[in-house]
Amino acid sequence: MKNLVEQINAQIAAFQENAAAQVEKNNKAAGTRARKAALELSKLLKEFRKVSVEEAKK
Repeated sequence: MKNLVEQINAQIAAFQENAAAQVEKNNKAAGTRARKAALELSKLLKEFRKVSVEEAKK
């Protein structure tokens, strides 16, 4: 679970960096990277929810 949280934090940081570059500098490639990070973040958050529910049942 700790590893999963670290992965989520890394994806959040990547998203924030790339989204800011897109907004501030109109960097289209950064927008693509931000969308990719958002998609990966969505997957990780779903996995976190699944693991969290299993841990709560113990």
